Amino acid sequence: MTEIEWSRLKAAEIKALAGRNAVVIVPIGATEQHGPHLPSMVDWRLVQEVAHRAARLMAPSTPVIVAPTIPYGMSEHHMSLNGTITLDYATMYAVIRCVVESAIRHGFKRIFVLNGHGGNTTALQNMIGELTVAHKLPLATGTYWDIAASSIAKLLDRQKALLHACEAETSMIMALSPELVNPDELAQMHGPYIPGLSGIAGVNPGVYRWRQLSSRSPIGVIGDAATASVEKGEKLLQAIAGDVAEALADERLWSAPI
Repeated sequence: MTEIEWSRLKAAEIKALAGRNAVVIVPIGATEQHGPHLPSMVDWRLVQEVAHRAARLMAPSTPVIVAPTIPYGMSEHHMSLNGTITLDYATMYAVIRCVVESAIRHGFKRIFVLNGHGGNTTALQNMIGELTVAHKLPLATGTYWDIAASSIAKLLDRQKALLHACEAETSMIMALSPELVNPDELAQMHGPYIPGLSGIAGVNPGVYRWRQLSSRSPIGVIGDAATASVEKGEKLLQAIAGDVAEALADERLWSAPI
């Protein structure tokens, strides 16, 4: 099996991948509360798993390397609930810039920051835009559940999308670390989902207002984990990895003019 992890490769092997114009995947998640039933690693652990699985699918036909996962993100809206470590915008930008520019200095030209936390999405788009302008390279970013939205919707019973500490996230953590989830708790693990950028009932869904997650869900759950299962989690991981691999192996993503 082709090795795809940056941290397991030797310097000469990494140099060779740069010479083959490999795609660099930089996973970033968050360390934050995920309801009473899930560990704080959910976001970074899931995006890491997706990145590794996607890279293994890509490797036979597309040179690829996965950088070490960044386990912290912009999680200020979770700080009212325990277990969260957050970065501010300037710090996260500094980390992303340093990681991306390190890869560029080693000769990599196709770099994708794969996101696994909703609070990072808009910030990453701005950051990648600035770095693209600065380096004139086809840099890109995306959130895995946006890339795989159609596949995720087909596999869920009580939701149409991945939310927070929900049916999807709970299922995937059960598939990866079942010892960390107590199935007896799941029937009570549900929280309100109000569509729209503000999450305020009756407010125009296109209007954004920043709010603490605890204002929307006192237990820190958005969605319904009651029907989560190991089997569903494995199906989700397989489908998401497939969609991410297809997206990142698409030459049009990298060849379109800046």
